[in-house]
Amino acid sequence: MEQLTTLDAGFLEAEDSDRHVSLAIGGLVILAGPPPDHAALVATLGARISACRRFGQKLQVHPFDLVPPRWVDDPDFDIGHHVRRVALPRPGGDAELFGFVADSMARRLDRDRPLWQIWVIEGLSDDRWAMLVKVHHCVGDGIATSQLFTGLCDESGGFGDGGDGIASFAGHIRSSRETRSGVPHFGLPTVNLKPAAWAAELWNASAAISAAAVRAARGTVELSAGLLRPGTPTSLNGPVSAMRRYSAAKVSLADVDQICQAFGVTLNDVALAALTEGYRGMLDRRGERPLPETLRTLVPVSTRGGDAIGATDNRVSVMLPYLPVEEENPVRRLRLVHSRLNRTKNTGQHQAGSAFVSAANHLPFPLTAWAVRLLTRLPQQGVTTLATNVPGPSQILHIMGRNVLDVLPVPPIALQLRTGVAMLSYAESLFFGVLADYDTMPDVDEFARSIEAAVARLVAAAKRRKTVAEHAERRRLSLVTTG
Repeated sequence: MEQLTTLDAGFLEAEDSDRHVSLAIGGLVILAGPPPDHAALVATLGARISACRRFGQKLQVHPFDLVPPRWVDDPDFDIGHHVRRVALPRPGGDAELFGFVADSMARRLDRDRPLWQIWVIEGLSDDRWAMLVKVHHCVGDGIATSQLFTGLCDESGGFGDGGDGIASFAGHIRSSRETRSGVPHFGLPTVNLKPAAWAAELWNASAAISAAAVRAARGTVELSAGLLRPGTPTSLNGPVSAMRRYSAAKVSLADVDQICQAFGVTLNDVALAALTEGYRGMLDRRGERPLPETLRTLVPVSTRGGDAIGATDNRVSVMLPYLPVEEENPVRRLRLVHSRLNRTKNTGQHQAGSAFVSAANHLPFPLTAWAVRLLTRLPQQGVTTLATNVPGPSQILHIMGRNVLDVLPVPPIALQLRTGVAMLSYAESLFFGVLADYDTMPDVDEFARSIEAAVARLVAAAKRRKTVAEHAERRRLSLVTTG
């Protein structure tokens, strides 16, 4: 039996704090049709699922939270409770598909059974079918859930076996974290074996420890202020209903890379700048003025090492940057996102969050459970939305020989956040999945389209910048030649 960590169990407490909240993570997988025979598909998925213990385990809780919940084998496990089949009404387009996703994600998973579900969705237009993979957040974070999805594909060869699909996915995550996240590394210098260099090495080690401690302390102050200090009141915060809306956006990774090259920014910068424009438009349509402290955003940061890619748990910290929703110019907005994220990383928020989670695991569980339960019930206005980015497989995947066309992420919403956005790269595209409260976010489709339009505007700006640079270079060469 395995106990849940304090962070894992915290997602259960957060779900219990609001009867309208379901804290499951989803992945909408769209495949080329026709769908396979249902019995054969269930048998194939069952064989692949059996290689992951967590799919066959359920929660065992204890009275009064005296000890953390545990994962125990479910003696009555029946895959029929978890793999279900549904057909969309005509015409089977995005509206019908996204409506089903929203309804499914609004419903909580049954805690008397293993906390996952797969809906096989038929009736899609253009000779397609889909699967909605739904896993409770206490099972794992975005990277762990993406790994679980990869284990269902033909390329994986099974969960955690080191097959080509799993290995390349793990490597992609490591390289993405190193090159895209920009999270600094605070390891100690390697000790030189030459005695004459020991003093210098000890000095460097001491300096590294001191710098990390100062940064973590500063990050603690920043995180505390962000969580406790109310931001500018907007319609993006407040109680949520029991119903949801879902929409998605898709952009080319080649276009994103073109923007990154032109302006010296990262993929995450581009994605968050596009989100910022979308929120700016949403607030403007509602007659709300976008101010500098309007869009404080919870950005999860993975702390998962390369040796824990296959672990089913949560290994994340957080950052709380203000996104520049007040800036009208797309390029200036992108540069502001880049500079604010760099500043947030340098303040040590990520390290402070990691230290807090580690310390909580050593406290008596009844104390932490009570504290999380209390905090998640308090109304908060310090954070406005959630934006999480997970690097996905870079190669085309298949399930029973069918091409996986798109993989759309589905985030949860909770803690009075009325929208949540998840971003996932797959093959040659970057996907944005938006889950929103039904009653207060009727313009979620318009929001998704504005994300695509924002990236298109940045691509146009990158091309103009390249054209100007090429013209200047030709003129310089011409002057050199004539001179």
